[in-house]
Amino acid sequence: EILFNFLDSKPDIVDAPDARELNAKSMSVGFKDVSFAYNPNEPVLKNINLQVPAGKVCALVGPSGGGKTTLFNLLERFYEPQIGKITINKTDIKKYTLKSLRENIAEVSQAVFLFNGTIEDNIKYGRPDASHEEVVAAARAANADGFINEFPKGYETSVGEGGGLLSGGQKQRIAIARAILKDAPILLLDEATSALDTQSEKLIQAALNDLMQGRTTFVIAHRLSTILDADIICVIKDGQIVEMGTDAELCKLNGEYKRLRDIQFKTKSKSK
Repeated sequence: EILFNFLDSKPDIVDAPDARELNAKSMSVGFKDVSFAYNPNEPVLKNINLQVPAGKVCALVGPSGGGKTTLFNLLERFYEPQIGKITINKTDIKKYTLKSLRENIAEVSQAVFLFNGTIEDNIKYGRPDASHEEVVAAARAANADGFINEFPKGYETSVGEGGGLLSGGQKQRIAIARAILKDAPILLLDEATSALDTQSEKLIQAALNDLMQGRTTFVIAHRLSTILDADIICVIKDGQIVEMGTDAELCKLNGEYKRLRDIQFKTKSKSK
C-alpha cells in the first residue's frame, strides 16, 4: 500500500506549461541570489551569486557540508531554491523542459551507481542509441578499455547489483566513460577521481581535461592540485561563497583558500 501510494504520488518539480527545449552548443550558467534549505530554518546555501561563462571551468572547494553538492542538485532541478534563480544562457532553468535540461548535463559523482547489467549498457545509459564503436572509444578515453577486455566477456560482462563485481576505481572509470559518451555541454564532476590510485588518477585527469575542453564545467575538489588551472575557484563555507577568483588571485588574498592550499601542499612535501 505504501509502495502504491508512492508510485501514485506526483513529483513536486514538473515542467512549466510553456516550457521549451534547451538546445544550444555552448551554455553559460548563473546563480542569482540563490538560497536553499532542505529543512525550514536550516539554510544550506545563502545568497549564492555566481556567473560561469560558456566553456569555462568553475571549481568549488571548501569544507565538507558547505553546500557544494547541493549546487549540483539545484542546477539539475532535483530541488528548487526557495529564493533566487538559476539560469542557463541567461534564461531561468524553470523555463526549460526537465528532460532537455538533464540531457544537456553529464555528471560524474563520488558515489557511482551502476545498474545490474552489462558494462556496455552502463556506459550507454546516457545515450542508449550509441554504437558499440562509440562505447569502446569512450571507454578508451576514460582509461577503462584495458580492464574491460581482461574480462572473458569483455563489454558484455555483468557488473552485478550496484556494480558490486567491480572495484571502486573501475566503477569510476565506467562513470567517466558514460559522461564522455553523453557528450553534454555542461559537465559536473563531484570528486571524480576520488576512488582511483595515483597512476590511474593521472591518466583519468588527462582524459577529464580533454573532456572539459569547450564545456561549461563545475568541479568539486578536495585535492586542490587538480583545480589549480580553473578559470574560477569558489571557496564555499557554511553555505556561502567566501572567496572567488583564480588560484593566483586567491593566493594574494591570503585567506581561506591560501590556508587550505598551504595545508595540502605542505603535507605533500613532507610525505615526499
